[in-house]
Amino acid sequence: MTRKLRIKVCGMKFTENRQQVEELEIDFLGYIFYPQSKRFIGENPESNLFNSAKPKVSVFVDENVFEILGLAKNLGFEYVQLHGKENPKTCQILKNQGLKVIKAFNVNEKFKFSNTAPFEKVADFFLFDTKTKLPGGSGEKFNWEILKKYNGHTPFFLSGGITLEDAESIKEIEHTKLTGVDLNSGFEDAPGVKDIEKLKTFITELRI
Repeated sequence: MTRKLRIKVCGMKFTENRQQVEELEIDFLGYIFYPQSKRFIGENPESNLFNSAKPKVSVFVDENVFEILGLAKNLGFEYVQLHGKENPKTCQILKNQGLKVIKAFNVNEKFKFSNTAPFEKVADFFLFDTKTKLPGGSGEKFNWEILKKYNGHTPFFLSGGITLEDAESIKEIEHTKLTGVDLNSGFEDAPGVKDIEKLKTFITELRI
């Protein structure tokens, strides 16, 4: 594979850990604004948590669009990731305000990629994650062979249970719209605490 896949590390929760992650060769940092997540930033996040130079992605699940806009503006987020049942209109509103939109879809054997079609013009990226009871950070994979059924135009991130051992398998995925990977629970010592050495090793292997 000659392309360079982008790397998003999601679930940042602690300033010191975020600073360590940011020193690595990554492209995006993700922050979860969903209270039911183990990686929720909290009601009173650490004061310097969001002071990163790398592009920041705020992750929401079925949140009010005006709440999203307010938080994104106040905290300096360029990207918004929508992980719930948000509709294309919500994505359009966010795009109209200058935000880049990542629309997540929960994938299993029964998933119909035609469900992504209404979002083609209102999302900058899709993210294909494993369908579980709670959105995100499940540590479970879906069958990546299913990706061959996706014939849309929007580039996508691969998510769901990616671990250190998956670098070679990801490099073998030939889908032309695969643009990056979303790393979370498979690279943690505890929820929201990323294992820097594991990330370093994975990044090196992915980019050889």
